[in-house]
Amino acid sequence: MDVERAKKSLAGKWRDSILPVLTEYITIPNQSPAFDANWREHGHMRRAVALITQWIRAQKVRGLALEVIELPGRTPLIVAEVAGSGAATALLYGHLDKQPPMHGWAAGLGPWTPVLRDGRLYGRGGADDGYAAFASIAAIAELQRQEVPHPRCLVLIEASEESGSPDLPAYVEALAPRLGNPELVVCLDSGCGNYEQLWVTTSLRGLAAGTLTVSCLEEGVHSGAATGIVPSTFRIARQLLSRLEDETSGRIRAAELHAEVPVQRRRQAEAAAAVLGRGVYASFPFAGATRPWTDDPAALLLRRTWEPGVEVIGADGLPPTERAGNVLRPTTSLKLSVRLPPTVDAAHATAVLKRLFEADPPQGAAVSFAAETGASGWSAPAESPWLGAALQQASRDFFGRDACYIGEGGTIPFMGMLGARFPQAQFVITGVLGPKSNAHGPNEFLDLAMAERLTGCVASVIAQKGK
Repeated sequence: MDVERAKKSLAGKWRDSILPVLTEYITIPNQSPAFDANWREHGHMRRAVALITQWIRAQKVRGLALEVIELPGRTPLIVAEVAGSGAATALLYGHLDKQPPMHGWAAGLGPWTPVLRDGRLYGRGGADDGYAAFASIAAIAELQRQEVPHPRCLVLIEASEESGSPDLPAYVEALAPRLGNPELVVCLDSGCGNYEQLWVTTSLRGLAAGTLTVSCLEEGVHSGAATGIVPSTFRIARQLLSRLEDETSGRIRAAELHAEVPVQRRRQAEAAAAVLGRGVYASFPFAGATRPWTDDPAALLLRRTWEPGVEVIGADGLPPTERAGNVLRPTTSLKLSVRLPPTVDAAHATAVLKRLFEADPPQGAAVSFAAETGASGWSAPAESPWLGAALQQASRDFFGRDACYIGEGGTIPFMGMLGARFPQAQFVITGVLGPKSNAHGPNEFLDLAMAERLTGCVASVIAQKGK
């Protein structure tokens, strides 16, 4: 592939073809089913699918077979198969469903209001992960434009990833004959340490989620009458959380939720920390004098990627402060998100949490932990020499700097599934979610220059596999 030709071509493709459609995509509130139970009736998912497939068809990629599959009771799946030379298959993955809007967007910005500012496209879902379908097809089209051989490419764009990919296993089974045994898997749903080089994800944490509910009364009563006699459900919930987490350090107490960190991952974290320095934590919007537990970048990277952690992401039973009366509340429910080391089984972790919370409840309170869909993590297999060389060359060609390797604290359920199904495949997990891009939160943005260069890197790596 002629790199300079590719840079000019992809710049034009992103500016003139992808950006207008991606901007329209951001306006569609196609929330994942976990956040919009009536997604089918609302029709937003169907609109997003139609927008993306229409753009794909317009690219006139040679040998393209495009279809939308919708199994009964499932979200739709876009399947774009492109014939290639040779017997090799490359599988490219992304998703089009979105997280909920979230409060706190800056003035002039909003989840469904696309805004282009300083080379960044703001709005929900552009970076996570709507751009993936466009980048994948654009990379393949560029190889064809330059008559560069490439393997058969199978692009899968799902619509339930933000809900934990509950529909994807059924589709993988249904498509098994077409999937075959891909030698290369490319996923564009991950992050980057900065916007100045290619970042390759080496591991992903798993996730165990559920709702912890504590009840001490059948109904609320006057707090003046009950305080001191009836236990507070919030206090009981605090006690139960302390079984899981040391509230001083944030370290998870349950030994079964920890895992040994491989030596190679420690070395990669140290190398990434040397590149990023204070950037590991300085990009977070800390309030007041808040600071991380240490200023050691390598230690923070490992804690974010190979240690478990918990966050209370929602609560019921707590009225808004402006409507809070002097009542001893009957129930407190806390929705918990527990991130797991890449090698800890999510089902086992969920069982550990249920046992930990429900055993011997304080003061005989009614305690339950209702588990939700979890997902095991993933750790990359050993990298083959050809792929390591291809990644470094791609990063040097399109960024002018070496590629860097880093673990991610988030979860992509599809990777663990594919890793188990295709143990011989090589994986390139990467993405555009860098400093302050804030996926899932307010002010999410897509750095367009990063996306453009990453598209070139994807084309370069696929070309190497096509040799």
